[in-house]
Amino acid sequence: MIEENEQTPPAEEPEAPAEAADEATGPQATEEEAPAAEEAPAEEAPAAAEEPAAEEPAAEEPAAEEAAPAEETPAAEEAPAAEAPAAEAAEPEEKLHPKEQRKRARSQHTGETRPERTPEQRATERADRRDQLAKARRAYRQKQREKRAASPHAAAPQPEPAAESSGAARVRQGIVVSAKPDKTITVRIDTARRHRTYKKIVRSSSTLHAHDERNEAHEGDTVRVIESRPISRTKRWRLVEILERAR
Repeated sequence: MIEENEQTPPAEEPEAPAEAADEATGPQATEEEAPAAEEAPAEEAPAAAEEPAAEEPAAEEPAAEEAAPAEETPAAEEAPAAEAPAAEAAEPEEKLHPKEQRKRARSQHTGETRPERTPEQRATERADRRDQLAKARRAYRQKQREKRAASPHAAAPQPEPAAESSGAARVRQGIVVSAKPDKTITVRIDTARRHRTYKKIVRSSSTLHAHDERNEAHEGDTVRVIESRPISRTKRWRLVEILERAR
C-alpha cells in the first residue's frame, strides 16, 4: 500500500503543471496560438503557391514543344501542296484523238433534250460551227508557217537527172520456127530449169518475133537475137547473127 501511495503522486504531478500552465496562460495563450496557427498556413500557402509556379515552366515547355511541331506541320503540308502543282505543270497534257474526244463528250452528256429549233436556227448554228472550225484551221496553219519560217530546214539537194540509158540489152538464142513474113522471123526460145521443191528438170519454151532486114534466116536455123526498140506491134527484137544453119 505504501508503495502505491508513493507511486501515485508522481503520476499526478505532471498533470498539475499542465493544468497550471493552462490556467496560467488562459485565454491569452489560446489567442496567441490561434494567430500562430493562422500564420503557419499563411506561410505555407505562399510556399504551396510558389511550388506550382515553379512547376509551370515545366508545363509550358511541352506546350512550346507541341507548338513547334504544330507550326512545322503546315509548312510540311504546304511543301507537298506546292510540289503538286509543279508536278502537274511538268506533266504534258494528254493529247487525245478527235474520235476519243467526241466519245468522251458523248459520255458526259446528261441526256437532256435540247429545245426545238427552226430550220433557220439549225442552219445558223451549222454556219457558226463551220466558221469556228475554219478559224481554228487558219490559226493552226499560220502557226505552222511561222514555225517553219523560224527554223528553216537545209534545202535538200536536188537529185541529178539520171542519164537516159537503155541499160544492157538482153540477148537470146533460139531456133527459127517460121520465116514466112517479110523481114520477120519467129524464134522459139527453149529453157530448162530445176524445180525448187522437187529438183526435177522442167523444160519450157517461149516464142518471139524478131526483125530480119535481109531475110537471111530460114526455118530450123539457130540464131541469136537482141532486144531493140519497138519496130512493129509485136516486134521488139532483131536478128544479130545466124549460129547454125538447118540441115
